[in-house]
Amino acid sequence: RSFDVAVVGAGIVGLAAARELILRHPSLAFAVLEKEQEPAHHQSGHNSGVIHSGIYYTPGSLKAKLCVQGAALCYKYCDQKGIPYKQCGKLIVAVEQDEIPRLKALYERGLQNNVPGLKLIGAKEIQEKEPFCRGLMALDSPYTGIVDYKQVAQSYARDFQEAGGTILTDFEVTNMEMAKESSPGSEGGKAGIFFPHFFCSKH
Repeated sequence: RSFDVAVVGAGIVGLAAARELILRHPSLAFAVLEKEQEPAHHQSGHNSGVIHSGIYYTPGSLKAKLCVQGAALCYKYCDQKGIPYKQCGKLIVAVEQDEIPRLKALYERGLQNNVPGLKLIGAKEIQEKEPFCRGLMALDSPYTGIVDYKQVAQSYARDFQEAGGTILTDFEVTNMEMAKESSPGSEGGKAGIFFPHFFCSKH
């Protein structure tokens, strides 16, 4: 079988990329190649599941922008697809006096990154939120959540297939070669265009 675009690896990154590409270019034939018997078999199904709010990254950085925007899009996508999640929030706790300036610096960084709902709370409020937690001050991040990213990845896979994409599982890529489409110097001296050929093994 021949495809215009093949994505190697049906983890959440590969599936998200394939899903976005097929939505942008519906006239092309897409495939995702996966050596395991199911998508999201490795890290995508065995991570902490945290939906990070974007507190830690340098203000103005691409990581900060992508994390904050990505969290909002993740919640929106889960709502649309009926994927369960818990917006449980997170406390970053200062237990020593010398940790308080760093906590306040994180708070300022989070504000610059436009993280929703951030606030500094004292010892009494910490215990109200987490009875077994002790601290002098904490940064309360209510926008942090948790989700089963394997379910998210599987939903991406369904979106991709419903849009006409093909997922080939138990299908390992064992080698790649660059295939020359045109000879160097052809077409008025333009350089040749190369496309990868995949050599796969069906277990």
